[in-house]
Amino acid sequence: MIQRIQSIFLLLAAISFGILFMLPMASSNKVATDFFSDQVYTITDHPVLLILTLTGILVALIAIFLYSNRSLQVKLGYLVLLLAISLPLTAFLLLSNQTTVMDSTVQVNNQPGIFVPFGAVLFGILAIFNIRKDDKLVKSMDRLR
Repeated sequence: MIQRIQSIFLLLAAISFGILFMLPMASSNKVATDFFSDQVYTITDHPVLLILTLTGILVALIAIFLYSNRSLQVKLGYLVLLLAISLPLTAFLLLSNQTTVMDSTVQVNNQPGIFVPFGAVLFGILAIFNIRKDDKLVKSMDRLR
């Protein structure tokens, strides 16, 4: 009905999740075990990270098309926020668990991919704000009738 800007924010949240397929989360100076066998830590290195990312993309895209059910759209927006927050936390926990096993000479550097999910958090918050704003507008229009 009034669906405008929140669709763009939800699409940007899905794109933020999708960018993770192109950006590494961390890199190392030496080849190390499991995650750093290629000296780069990406979301494809662990199935949990891949599932969180794909679920984030899917939920954000589904929420775009639920414009007629704004309450469900808000709930899916909160799910996008939860996935966007849990993704870097899970990546960090997996990485810190892995670095305790690695040799002390291996130096791990953060890469831009670890910070990209926070863009999805921002876009999710903006989408939820605008969905609620539209819901208030529709309710006020119904009162006038």
